[in-house]
Amino acid sequence: MSEIALWLNQTFYGFDAAIFEFMHNLAQNAGVFFTPFFKFITLLGEKGWFFIVASLVLMLFSKTRKMGICMLIAIIFGALITNVTLKNLINRFRPFVTDAQFKAYWQFMGATEVGESSFPSGHTTSAMAAGMAFFLLGNKKWNWTGLLAAVLMGLSRIYLIVHYTTDVIGGLLVGSIAAVIAYFIVKLIFSLLEKNSGNNKVCRFVLQADILNLLRKKEV
Repeated sequence: MSEIALWLNQTFYGFDAAIFEFMHNLAQNAGVFFTPFFKFITLLGEKGWFFIVASLVLMLFSKTRKMGICMLIAIIFGALITNVTLKNLINRFRPFVTDAQFKAYWQFMGATEVGESSFPSGHTTSAMAAGMAFFLLGNKKWNWTGLLAAVLMGLSRIYLIVHYTTDVIGGLLVGSIAAVIAYFIVKLIFSLLEKNSGNNKVCRFVLQADILNLLRKKEV
């Protein structure tokens, strides 16, 4: 475990312990509802597949293609920053590894199996990367739901005692940064596509192709 990980554990111990205790009490008093709910939420974020599939589906439609591409790029950047870089550099152990009380809470929650490195939360990073991209490019009436999904994902990881709150906060920050980077990359890409769509079939296809139109043509 790195010096940064030790600093996080020592500096935020009281904060993390208080939140874990709250989650444990919540599970004891209303676990019949919250435990299955948060286990389902955390399952959706496994390896980021749910968000990857969602981004690919959005890319099939011309109106949501920009959003889908932005989400996918954000997820990729988030994974590179979190899973490839920070987790290996910081090497923070899971809560249930470093503290006996946290281990008892984790076992009570069902002892969810996870990898060794804890900071930042990979589930939260991917959820926030996708959610922030959705927030930046989605319909203004519903775009807030992307951020809500990321918050719920983070809460599920804390509730199951597989991540410290600071791990989740780190994941929210990394996911947000990844999404903003992806947003400007996609903005540049689509600006170039629109600029060259007049005399380039590939550019027009990327901008205008839609799975619904293709299906309609087949029916005709």
